[in-house]
Amino acid sequence: MIDLQAIADRLEIEALRGECADAVMLRDYDRLASLFTHDGAVRIPHVGAEAVSREEIRAASERMQAPLDYFVQTTHPGTIRLDGDTASGRAYICELIRFGDGRSELNYAIYHDRYRRTADGWKFSERVYEVRYLDHSPLAGSAPRAVGSPS
Repeated sequence: MIDLQAIADRLEIEALRGECADAVMLRDYDRLASLFTHDGAVRIPHVGAEAVSREEIRAASERMQAPLDYFVQTTHPGTIRLDGDTASGRAYICELIRFGDGRSELNYAIYHDRYRRTADGWKFSERVYEVRYLDHSPLAGSAPRAVGSPS
């Protein structure tokens, strides 16, 4: 028998992960924070960063992106394990980063996620970022400039 609620839950969680990548890339910090429960957390152990609460997540995201010239994050589907009104899963990430001072970074990582169903739908209750590959080689490309804009 097909469990339509489980299918709907999985689709909503996958949409949540995509919404998060979109909010980060567009530097929409308010929208990003709204994707977490009020007591939600983001942990990035390899740089010793942690933000617990929507307010801290918003502030930390803005602070971490301030020195960046550009940031591209792609999220690839991973696992989702449903357990009533909570769930856990993994999302696979690739990030391309250029800092304002010219340094660059390419990384492949995993978000180890916990989700909670709320009155407003599924939200992240925790994201733990685990880097699996990190490359600081200079990037050969750049962000294109709009026609007519100064170089």
